Amino acid sequence: MAISSITPSPIPSIPDINPAQKSSASSNTSEITKSFENMLTSLNDSQLKSDALVERMARGESVDLHAVMIGMEENNVNFNVALGIRDKLVEAYREVMRMQV
Repeated sequence: MAISSITPSPIPSIPDINPAQKSSASSNTSEITKSFENMLTSLNDSQLKSDALVERMARGESVDLHAVMIGMEENNVNFNVALGIRDKLVEAYREVMRMQV
């Protein structure tokens, strides 16, 4: 009975990341950045609108009290959403930093 020798099989190398993949990663990052900027801009606009309504009411101008309260509550909800997103981003950052390389 003949025993054949073991021939080493080459291990395939890990392919380098091609430029198309690099650019897609950077475009995803820029999309996330733009989305976050849009959310913060929307939050700022909501805050300014709410402040303007409260200021008009404080001056004694004819402003519907319901519109003022709705504007303030809308701003409160937007602010709480922004805080939740910030907390999740900080938590994700901390998780990445705890990963061992």
